[in-house]
Amino acid sequence: MANITKKVSWSSRADELGAAGEGTPLLNGSEQSRAFRELSEGGNIFQIGRLSTVDLEEEVTSDEDSVKGRPKEIPHNEKLLSLKYESLDYDNIENQLFLEEERRMSHMSFRCLEISRWVICGLIGILTGLIACCIDIIVEKLAGFKYQVVKENIEKFTEVGGLSVSLLLWAVLNSAIVMLGALMVSFIEPVAAGSGIPQIKCYLNGVKVPRVVRLKTLMVKVFGVICSVVGGLAVGKEGPMIHSGSVVAAGVSQGRSTSLKKDFKIFEYFRRDTEKRDFVSAGAAAGVSAAFGAPVGGVLFSLEEGASFWNQMLTWRIFFASMISTFTLNFFLSIYHNNPGDLSNPGLINFGRFENDSVAYYLYEIPLFIAMGAIGKNLLCVYILTVYVHRPYLQVMEAMLVAAVTATVSFTMIYFSTDCQPLDPEHSEEYPLQLFCADGEYNSMATAFFNTPERSVRSLFHNQPGTYNPLTLGLFTLTYFFLACWTYGLAVSAGVFIPSLLIGAAWGRLCGILLATTTDNGSIWADPGKYALIGAAAQLGGIVRMTLSLTVIMVEATGNVTYGLPIMLVLMTAKIVGDYFVEGLYDVHIKLQSVPFLHWEAPATSHWLTAREVMSSPVTCLSRIEKVGTIVDILSNTSTNHNGFPVVVQPAKLCGLILRSQLIVLLKHKVFVELARSRLTQRKLLLKDFRDAYPRFPPIQSIHVSQDERECMMDLTEFMNATPYTVPQDTSLPRVFKLFRALGLRHLVVVDDENRVIGLVTRKDLARYHMGKHGLEELHLAQT
Repeated sequence: MANITKKVSWSSRADELGAAGEGTPLLNGSEQSRAFRELSEGGNIFQIGRLSTVDLEEEVTSDEDSVKGRPKEIPHNEKLLSLKYESLDYDNIENQLFLEEERRMSHMSFRCLEISRWVICGLIGILTGLIACCIDIIVEKLAGFKYQVVKENIEKFTEVGGLSVSLLLWAVLNSAIVMLGALMVSFIEPVAAGSGIPQIKCYLNGVKVPRVVRLKTLMVKVFGVICSVVGGLAVGKEGPMIHSGSVVAAGVSQGRSTSLKKDFKIFEYFRRDTEKRDFVSAGAAAGVSAAFGAPVGGVLFSLEEGASFWNQMLTWRIFFASMISTFTLNFFLSIYHNNPGDLSNPGLINFGRFENDSVAYYLYEIPLFIAMGAIGKNLLCVYILTVYVHRPYLQVMEAMLVAAVTATVSFTMIYFSTDCQPLDPEHSEEYPLQLFCADGEYNSMATAFFNTPERSVRSLFHNQPGTYNPLTLGLFTLTYFFLACWTYGLAVSAGVFIPSLLIGAAWGRLCGILLATTTDNGSIWADPGKYALIGAAAQLGGIVRMTLSLTVIMVEATGNVTYGLPIMLVLMTAKIVGDYFVEGLYDVHIKLQSVPFLHWEAPATSHWLTAREVMSSPVTCLSRIEKVGTIVDILSNTSTNHNGFPVVVQPAKLCGLILRSQLIVLLKHKVFVELARSRLTQRKLLLKDFRDAYPRFPPIQSIHVSQDERECMMDLTEFMNATPYTVPQDTSLPRVFKLFRALGLRHLVVVDDENRVIGLVTRKDLARYHMGKHGLEELHLAQT
């Protein structure tokens, strides 16, 4: 492999260059890169290669980006790595201000901070539970009203003819409701589309995803998921709860709302990435807990899906938030159902209790369960759509089209179905449709289609044998699967958990029916509800590829630990077999967005690569006492929007590291050596000044520096991190990767034997190496 230590810096005018015919520049191994390297090595000024400005410019120009920038994005390509994503600073900046503040704090102050963390986790659980409760109640009311109106209309026109009017009514209602949600997502907050789980996985991994934890995102997410589910799309409301809980955590932990410009002057100590990321982990866990009634599963989800740093106290706090979330949802739903104190509704999705008679399984069934797990992974392959619609009005029209087609397909399937079942006095169907069935019977296909997905899942789990015939289940599985494939990726807020469970439950119940009819004594041991549960686990595991957390979630949601072993075997099989062919849905989504996501381990065959070969160089360095004009010029350079600058003493020996955000705060407060000497009463800068500016630091263009001030000097000694992490240039890539990933670093300085700075390792330097079909592959870096 050619030497890859140098990478050309990119310009914000890349789109103009592309329009001229040069295309988007790739940053590895280009002729421009070599020319730039030769030019830079000839001089004395170091320059960083290619760090982006997500945490600065994106915060200020996000509204413009949503209108102008979206059509200019690169096509979704898993072979590219986007430069617009930056890392979170999970490592504390231990400068003199931080150390002085820590030394001044007493033991009681630290105890108060610990109590505050528990209070915040409790608030996260309460608010997440309340949001889940509101979503559940509103969806139940609106969906009930819609289905009741359509049901009465169908019954009316079944007798007199003209069912096309009923079809038109159903399609128009679906399209109108979905249109409202799609308008909010497409025109107000596009990041609220989908479940939000891939974005939260990236955030917990240490990637700063623009606008992902804002209040506006939460409001659009909640409104959008209500419209999606009520509009009859093949989606669920459980997945978005994880995103909603994370946004709640990010807001509550900061004690203020930057969107509303309201500061409550509380929890100021936690205004940094280190603390915020821990609370977002708690919010994600609380979201899982509220969705499935699975507090332990929520904790394991945060552990399995992202958090790179973990300790015992963090585990307890996250579990506390999860338990409070479940209890809050339980409590308020019991009041809503006029049964205060009955805590039998642990989550948004209630699988119902599996009775002891039906949950019994035998040793010879385990191979059948494992085979079902292998089937579950095969149904992921069609789940990725390859057509991307970027213009907002087209996104809204597409969502309306899918809603209308979903209603049309559902109506057609119900209309031509001849599967009529007797309507028992204690029937569990919420909206039974008779249609062309005899009196006292209902259309079985309508039980699956003419209902909310959660109720359909419950009916597949618990309805008596004989409720569905095999043809009904087979047709429903095929049609709903393709509807779910088409729906995934729309500009609507929606989750993939419930559609996956519903599809898996349908073909799992079908397997149970076929086993019961084709084997001796099959009707005794092949309970359809049991196989519906195994099929649901296999389908969901094959799509999302979670093992530990999903096993516990399924066990907690069913309220019976008997199926712990079969569910675990099914999920492990689905993951192992699936990973051999293609990655999970969320991982594919992350790749298509070109996010620099760091997995748990470095690629297996990367030991021969060293830090010298993967680092970015040359590096822009600052002196301990630097001229203000030089700092302003470096920060204003639009071709190299760097975020980290090693501080050196001659000759280029490392003595610290300072961030762009710190330099901007220093410039904003005019912390110059000459002014400090002339103003004896000048207030000393405190950590509070940096926390007040977090997380939306102003761009350098908004800070005015006069010509006289440009001649002043700035002393960085007190503000730089005097002990940044460093590695020798011959350190192997796996060792660099382990250090960077485990400590949640943003910058890792590479030094030579004399402690001179020779390069800088960032997230993108590590993420661009991955195992491909032909061994170790290197992704191209591109501006988006």
